[in-house]
Amino acid sequence: MARAARDLSTRHDSFSVKRFTPAIGGVVEGVDLSQELDDARIAEIRRALDEHLVLFFEDQHLTQRQQRDFAARFGELYIHPVYPTGDEVRELMLLEYDEKRRGNNDTWHSDVTYIETPPQASVLYSVEIPETGGDTLWLNTYLAYESLPAPIQRLAGELRASHSFAKAFTPERFRQYGIEHQLSGTYADNPPVSHPVVRTNAQTGRKSLFVNPTFTTYIEGLSHKESEAILSILFDHLYRPENQMRWRWRPNTVAFWDNRWAQHYALADYFPNRRRMRRATILGDRPT
Repeated sequence: MARAARDLSTRHDSFSVKRFTPAIGGVVEGVDLSQELDDARIAEIRRALDEHLVLFFEDQHLTQRQQRDFAARFGELYIHPVYPTGDEVRELMLLEYDEKRRGNNDTWHSDVTYIETPPQASVLYSVEIPETGGDTLWLNTYLAYESLPAPIQRLAGELRASHSFAKAFTPERFRQYGIEHQLSGTYADNPPVSHPVVRTNAQTGRKSLFVNPTFTTYIEGLSHKESEAILSILFDHLYRPENQMRWRWRPNTVAFWDNRWAQHYALADYFPNRRRMRRATILGDRPT
């Protein structure tokens, strides 16, 4: 598989980014994330992320602490209530699947939209990759909104939706990790929250769709039938192939994506083979 859909590179002061598809994605060359990066380099990476929404850094060799420290340069880190955490640092969640535990992130989603201040970004590091399978897809939620007909844009802009931790993290998933005793307390700590269906970038004014089938349960103020019909229309626009990219992982690769304006889907087609990843999740602000 070619590493870029077209030969179009953007040069920053200290690294370059090759565009992966017209819609989303960029491959960064010239950055070693294991090193301590100065403020200017961090700001450059932030600008590149704003442009491409997901950045890939290949041939990286990061300890858990180095991954945590890089992610923490962009904000406070979230500690997940269900997934196992790193043995060195609690801020990393371990996504490890094999013949005993099938991957369960094979639905479109933005991470952790079930809290009041969903993550602004995530940093995922590949430790062990199956010989085939295990790709991840990302999509551009700006483009999804912008492809809607104007009347539906206006309707969506007036709506709010409920997002639920319990929709995705069922009792079965608690049993999968042997933490059934934490179920009731974790549900109590993570009640449903309300977010706008259309989210606006406060810096640019650009709008995007902010619903996903993993955590969004219903549109507020509508009947079940009405809510399902409108969500179906919005999901169809989100998941058009023109909005997407697909990444074939190699070991020791970092994907850094903007969780506000992108969604992702982790294929679980490698079962029963082994796939091991580590993720740091950077908290954001309240969607508007």
